[in-house]
Amino acid sequence: MSGAPEQEVLLEICGLSKNFGGVVAVSDVTMDLRAGIVTTLVGPNGAGKTTLFNLITGHLGRTAGTVRWLGRDIGGMKPYRVARLGIGRTFQDLRLFGGMSVEENILTVMEPGALPFSGPRMAQKRARAAEVMERTGLAGKRHERAADLAYAERKFLSLARIMAAGARLWLLDEPASGLDPNSYEIFLRLLREEVAAGVTVCIIEHNLDIVVGISDRIAFLDRGRLLADGDPKSVLEDAALSAIYFGDRT
Repeated sequence: MSGAPEQEVLLEICGLSKNFGGVVAVSDVTMDLRAGIVTTLVGPNGAGKTTLFNLITGHLGRTAGTVRWLGRDIGGMKPYRVARLGIGRTFQDLRLFGGMSVEENILTVMEPGALPFSGPRMAQKRARAAEVMERTGLAGKRHERAADLAYAERKFLSLARIMAAGARLWLLDEPASGLDPNSYEIFLRLLREEVAAGVTVCIIEHNLDIVVGISDRIAFLDRGRLLADGDPKSVLEDAALSAIYFGDRT
């Protein structure tokens, strides 16, 4: 998307591994996430993509290796502390506060203290929330409970929370899955606008049309191993990788 040359390295992953007993979920992965571009993680189901996100964000402890954010080792940090560094995350199961309104869900990520709806800066926070709701098509739903939203609306609320938090790096786990064509176009527009404004994105995606349309770089995972990491054309046209992706390992 950006075509930017050799940008600043925000996140460094070196020799990262995760074992669950005798099962190796991630094996010796080394890669960077560079500023201002979209890196897409692709690979067959069970390749370790979501586990890699969980290791970065502190939702899982690592077996070996390091994760550095702007040169600082963030291994062992709690997820909320990783988020406060500027690393935003969406989940396949969304993890919204179903009993809270749309606006309240957004406000919770904008206040690090125990009372997210109080304080002298509340007017500014509400203004920022209103801006994000407008951009994600949720302005008319601000007082509705998250649990009562349509599926696409819940997806956009998950995205709105990252936008409102001002995260510098977005880790998006299949954010476009299940979206109708109109919602999909809105999602792509938002993503392009945010990347143009300087946001860095790493996205897990199975739809190859989306992968082709948004990626500056592709990292291919299989059985926890990083098999390729490079420009989209070279990765997508690799016959051996295509065979793995489509389940033909012969």
